[in-house]
Amino acid sequence: MKKVVKFGGSSLASARQFKKVGDIIRADKTRRFVIPSAPGKRNSKDTKVTDMLYECYAAASTGASYKKILDAIKARYQEIIDGLELNLNLDHEFATIEENFVKGIGKDYAASRGEYLNGIVMANYLGYEFIDAAEVIFFDEHGNFEAELTNQELSERLEHVERAVIPGFYGSKHDGSIKTFSRGGSDVTGSIVARAIHADLYENWTDVSGFLVTDPRIVENPEVIETITYKELRELAYMGAGVLHEDAIFPVRKEGIPINIRNTNRPEDKGTLIVESTCRKPRYTITGIAGRKGFCAINIEKA
Repeated sequence: MKKVVKFGGSSLASARQFKKVGDIIRADKTRRFVIPSAPGKRNSKDTKVTDMLYECYAAASTGASYKKILDAIKARYQEIIDGLELNLNLDHEFATIEENFVKGIGKDYAASRGEYLNGIVMANYLGYEFIDAAEVIFFDEHGNFEAELTNQELSERLEHVERAVIPGFYGSKHDGSIKTFSRGGSDVTGSIVARAIHADLYENWTDVSGFLVTDPRIVENPEVIETITYKELRELAYMGAGVLHEDAIFPVRKEGIPINIRNTNRPEDKGTLIVESTCRKPRYTITGIAGRKGFCAINIEKA
């Protein structure tokens, strides 16, 4: 059995969270391929590393003062490394990043470094092989994702790899430049890897115990949806229910791989299982409710 596990930014925001993730991975030997996001917020007043990188790049590429922001980013990673007691030094990586920022290499490169660096930390922490997503996930010159080429290259690369960490969110164009998916794109990377290795399950670990029946900001303590179909999920995601990047569905749906949404802070919760179809009587008549302001849909049917 093979599982791909993706961990979101809140799951990897600090050394404490990293340790929870380590426990989850080590608790199940079939969790062989890990997709990390960049460190998220440690608290409500904190800033995500990706946003810090955007800010740093904007300053460095225009000749403005950037050292303070870069030092803050370095400190975020050092705090995690120290907390995990790792023998790891990222100075060389940061020197390359600084050089490329000053050159104005591109916003996508800047945004991707959060996942890239977190991937190095995660691989070091778990003792897994690190595979740079830029070497296995491809986009054409117009920035369109090349699904079949990626699947072929990734399958070949991972065929003889027992355990690996592959950073989420980015890949590369044929000229070597970095290209990212849209925000939240680590979900997509996870499903691409799951398809490539013919995984039995794709676990997507986040800070909620699955897909909720409705928006918890509006309705207090909504129930968790135990099982949902890809089609139902796509409808809810389209209407604003944001737990999973909607493009993450395609690669795994094609292969019939279920997705399990789980909570890093409550690993005992079963979460939500996303499947092609359910042949059992639903627990509730209505699967879920989502809504968007200023939005209307027109359905056209033809017999």
